[in-house]
Amino acid sequence: MALGGNPVFNGKTFRSATRGGDQAAGAGTMMYAGQTMANQQQLEHMYNQPSAGPAQTGRMTFDDVIVKTLLCLGVVLVGAAIPAFVLPGLAVPLMVVGALGGFVLGLVNAFKREPSPALILAYAGLEGLFVGGITMFLESMYPGIAMQAVLGTLVVFGVTLALFKSGKVRATPKAMKFFMIAMISYLAFSLVNLGLMLFNVTDDPWGLRGAEIAGIPVGVIIGILAIGLAAFSLIIDFTSISEGVRNGAPQKYSWTAAFGLTVTLIWLYVEILRLLAILRGSD
Repeated sequence: MALGGNPVFNGKTFRSATRGGDQAAGAGTMMYAGQTMANQQQLEHMYNQPSAGPAQTGRMTFDDVIVKTLLCLGVVLVGAAIPAFVLPGLAVPLMVVGALGGFVLGLVNAFKREPSPALILAYAGLEGLFVGGITMFLESMYPGIAMQAVLGTLVVFGVTLALFKSGKVRATPKAMKFFMIAMISYLAFSLVNLGLMLFNVTDDPWGLRGAEIAGIPVGVIIGILAIGLAAFSLIIDFTSISEGVRNGAPQKYSWTAAFGLTVTLIWLYVEILRLLAILRGSD
C-alpha cells in the first residue's frame, strides 16, 4: 500500500492528521475542477460583451494580466506564510479553513458576471492558508518536498507556455470535449474517494489513491492524469487571454484572467505536491 513502507504512517495521530489534510486537499481538488469549468462560462460571457464605449476606453493587455496574476500569487504567498511560519501549530485547522473558504469564494468569483478585485484577492489569501498548511504538513514528513513541488509547477508552466506559443498545442473543440469528459471523471473519482475517507470505509491516508495496481499506487496514475488536466487548463487560460486581448476586452476583465490562472496554478501545485508525497511514501 502507498505510504505503508514508512513507519511514520503507522502512528494513529499522524494517520488522523493526514486524513484531515487529504480531505482538505480533496475539497480543494474538487473546487479547482468545478471552478475550471465554471470559469470558462465567465470568460465566454466576457468575450461576448460589446466593445467598450467612450466611458470605458481601457482595454485588456498582457501586461495587465501579468501584473494582476503576480499580485494574486503574492497574496497566496502571504497567506501561505501564516500556517507555515506565523502559526505553525494551527497549520491543519488553517488549511481546512482555507480550503472551505476558498471553495466558497472561488465559486462566487467564478459565477460573478463582473470581476471583483477584492473578492479575487480574498480568495487568493484563503487559498494561501490551504496551500501553506498542506505544504508544511507534508514538508515535515518529507523534507524538501515543497521545493520539489514548486520547481515541478514552474517546469510544467514553462513547458506548457512554450508549447502554446509554438502553436503545437491548442484548445481545439475536439480537445475541449476530451478535457471536459476527463475533468468530470476526475471530479467523480475525487468525490467518491473523499466520501470513502469521510465515512472511514478505507483506512489508507490517501483513500483509493493508496491502492496498488501491479505494484503502482493508483494515486500515481491519477496524479499524472490530474497534472495533465491542469496543464491543459493552462492552455485554455492562455487561449482565453489571447482572445481577450485580441478582441479588445475591457481592462477590468484582466482580473478574470488573473483569477483563472491563479486557480489553475494552485490546482497544478497541489496535484504535484500530492503525487510527490505518494511516491515518497511508497518507497
